[in-house]
Amino acid sequence: QVQLVESGGGLVQPGGSLRLSCAASGNIFSPNAMGWYRQAPGKERELVAAISSGGRINYADFVKGRFTVSRDNAKNTVYLHMNSLQPEDTAVYYCNLKSTFSTGGYWGQGTQVTVSS
Repeated sequence: QVQLVESGGGLVQPGGSLRLSCAASGNIFSPNAMGWYRQAPGKERELVAAISSGGRINYADFVKGRFTVSRDNAKNTVYLHMNSLQPEDTAVYYCNLKSTFSTGGYWGQGTQVTVSS
């Protein structure tokens, strides 16, 4: 069993910043990848950023250098620093943990990010 607990979402004005955290616990396998996905109303869930246990990082094109993903393997925690937030970033953000050899995996409960004036 794996549990993912997220925090850090909220309401922010355009141009603002947020820091999301996701702490994993349980039987955490390795190698793995931890990623952030988001889903806006009426839209498909999409990858935002992911980082493997070896430190390999992938970003979605829409990040455009604004977001940074990192992880602390000792704390089993992944972070997403989001800068220059815009209304189109409004979505529920989900944390995911999966094997590097498979799709799917475990999901967090999601945290709402709302960017509005």
